[in-house]
Amino acid sequence: MGELPEKYPEYSIMYKTLSKQIKSLQQGIKKGQGKDKEEVQLKIQKYKLEMSKIKKMFPDGFFDKD
Repeated sequence: MGELPEKYPEYSIMYKTLSKQIKSLQQGIKKGQGKDKEEVQLKIQKYKLEMSKIKKMFPDGFFDKD
């Protein structure tokens, strides 16, 4: 396994939190609860961008285990 970042527990928790938020927002859109779908889509894109930044700090396949 490759080297983990210095603050890996915080980044790992942040990654999982963002993942849960994305799932929640996507379910809200499907149920029609989203007030402004474009705004929600922008949030999802921002969250995914942050997740990809975090994922790049970790060894390959670290988050694929979940």
